[in-house]
Amino acid sequence: MPRVFNFSAGPAMMPESVLRRAAGEIADYGGTGMSVMEMSHRSKEYVALFEGVERKLRAAMSVPENYKILFLQGGATLQFSAVPMNLLARKGKADYAVTGFFAKKAYRCGQMYGTVRAAVDTGDYYAVPEQEALDLDPDASYLHFCHNNTVYGTRWPYLPETGGVPLVCDMSSSILSEPVDVSKFGVIYAGAQKNMGPAGLTVVIARGDLLDVPPLPGTPDLLSYKAQAENGSMMNTPATYGVYLLGLVLDWLAEQGGVAAMEADNRRKAALVYEAVDQSPVFACKAEPRSRSRMNAVFSSGSDETDGRFIKEAAARGMVTLKAHRATGGVRASMYNAMPLEGAERLAELIRAFNS
Repeated sequence: MPRVFNFSAGPAMMPESVLRRAAGEIADYGGTGMSVMEMSHRSKEYVALFEGVERKLRAAMSVPENYKILFLQGGATLQFSAVPMNLLARKGKADYAVTGFFAKKAYRCGQMYGTVRAAVDTGDYYAVPEQEALDLDPDASYLHFCHNNTVYGTRWPYLPETGGVPLVCDMSSSILSEPVDVSKFGVIYAGAQKNMGPAGLTVVIARGDLLDVPPLPGTPDLLSYKAQAENGSMMNTPATYGVYLLGLVLDWLAEQGGVAAMEADNRRKAALVYEAVDQSPVFACKAEPRSRSRMNAVFSSGSDETDGRFIKEAAARGMVTLKAHRATGGVRASMYNAMPLEGAERLAELIRAFNS
């Protein structure tokens, strides 16, 4: 069966060349006679692979030397706890920008560990607030925000100015999709299953000085950034195969021209779909144009029956997993780095041709 265009919000499609390369090495990696899945994470072969992937990620994102890169587990959701556990001890309080489904979950989780307030809660999550709408505490330990909101299809079009308060960013659905100045962040974290590889691996990029303050009392070692950094992300067995696949994705990314080339491709894909939706007599996109996500285009006809018929027709044409999150209903087209331009073109054609 030919491969489909998988518009899933995550786990998402991966580059076909990466999957084929992994398949070719599945039983014998680098002449070792074993799979990466069978390899001891303490072996010299795997340690070399592991360190090489860190170097590739550091190069791809131009991560400064004073930042630690951690390869962890538990998904971005576990970082909803790890972030306050590691950073709240600095000042005892933190700000959260509540602009979407997962941003709200992170905020509620943060409240369990200290004095955490909403610097903004847009309520209607189809628009990202302007800088002036942020009620920021200059003495906060950090400001947490979610760069791209997968459920409502929005993206921050700017980085919040905090006057020196560290920015903590959930970048799960936009990491590697566009250049970012890592030096402007205190912590970036991301689950791998959208732009980096398979589910099971989580990447944390943390400014070194933030690790100098001990985490909250009672923080487990596995959730301590300081402890993980001191142990090279190997306090226990890491997500060995996920790290390997991230390395293959980073090789593919470099072959495509790097993160800047990805941004150009992602802009084109998003523009094709949004233009078709905006011109459609059937569908509409609620996300404010300024705030629209490049990764997740969310739209609807306003009718569950019509949306369902569109999703079924798309699947018959090789475009799958277009049903939106239950919080919004409708259609969601997730177009991460690995989605070919052809996938966006075909979806746009169907949107234009579809009649209620």
